[in-house]
Amino acid sequence: MKANKIIIASVCLILTLAIGINLTGCVAKIHAADLTEGITPAKPDVPETAIDEGAPKAADFAVRLFKQSCENGKNTLISPLSVLAALSLTVNGAKGETKTQMEQVLGMSADELNRFFYAYMKALPNTNKYKLSLANSIWFTSDERFTVERNFLQTNADYYGASAYKAPFDKSTLNDINNWVKQKTDGMIPNILDQIPADAVMYLVNALAFEAEWAEIYKKDQVHEDTFTREDGAKQNVDFMYSMEGFYLDGGNASGFIKYYSGGKYAFAALLPEEGLTVNDFVASLNGEALLKMLAAPEVVPVYAKPPKFETEYDAEMSDVLKRMGMPGAFDPAFADFSGLGTSKAGNIFISRVIHKTFISVAEKGTKAGAATVIEMKDESSPFFEDQKCVLLDRPFVYMLIDTETNLPFFIGTMTDVKG
Repeated sequence: MKANKIIIASVCLILTLAIGINLTGCVAKIHAADLTEGITPAKPDVPETAIDEGAPKAADFAVRLFKQSCENGKNTLISPLSVLAALSLTVNGAKGETKTQMEQVLGMSADELNRFFYAYMKALPNTNKYKLSLANSIWFTSDERFTVERNFLQTNADYYGASAYKAPFDKSTLNDINNWVKQKTDGMIPNILDQIPADAVMYLVNALAFEAEWAEIYKKDQVHEDTFTREDGAKQNVDFMYSMEGFYLDGGNASGFIKYYSGGKYAFAALLPEEGLTVNDFVASLNGEALLKMLAAPEVVPVYAKPPKFETEYDAEMSDVLKRMGMPGAFDPAFADFSGLGTSKAGNIFISRVIHKTFISVAEKGTKAGAATVIEMKDESSPFFEDQKCVLLDRPFVYMLIDTETNLPFFIGTMTDVKG
């Protein structure tokens, strides 16, 4: 096991539930009816080993999701841990073939996912040098057409600490959800939801926030302007941060390094494809097992590293990605079975949108990252040493924020355009 430091902020809103809190210096009042008082979270008997059992499968999901999300020539940044958490909340309400498809795509059964996240969240650290936090909520419409399943709320309260809110699904609920996300991501994702459609019945929300200082902060004389070359040959003058690191990654068709955050539990990892190989072709060659093996056994050797300073945002609607991965049934109004979540007099419940937003800033002192995933559910009412290595990230590369104890990447992205 190793130690790393990462910055993450990740929010996942699933189905059509609504949450709210405001982060403008003070916490805003939530207008929805809090049902948490009627649901007392249990303390499941889950051993710490559930993390080690689930991490390889979570890493495999991360790579598969990343491969499906990448687009040629564009910066990509996803938080697979955020998306996985949001879908894990949701699968607890799925039944039949819908549940089978989701479990196959997620790589674990609903029970395995519950145990993994319970153990993972219980073990999360929080210090003045680094922080990783996860928060979960469930919001459902107060419209009398919808009836929520109490067992569904209880399971997500037990394993995810999810609060439950009954809301009018009007503008006040929209503000509540966005303010809650903003607060839980430390302001990095100020808005996640653009509207609440009339046929929305529930949102499940997972928020992930991470911030950490480098173990060794870059000094002023370690930052210099140089040239970053995009895949189309265009040149960009950007600030690079120079340092000597001690852990080299050899991916066969890519080389990279690991740079730790304070405390060593989280780290930044970068992989530079070999000359002539595009980032997308390199990503296509990745698999979860090989990635974990590489991250777990870096070569201990001096590495002259030169990452650029960068800040980037990303957003995508991921329904088509998840359909291609093998769970189309969850999006099909005629096929989906989320009867374990609740029922609607207006028609069958299905996933209508999966909205994912991320943010990352990599600079001299450390890294900040945030992500939000909204899974909206509707009913059918509408449709230099001798052996020194050298890794200069002056052309498109892949990067990750990893938990060094599990080597699980909870953020993974491509940098093809530093100023894009």
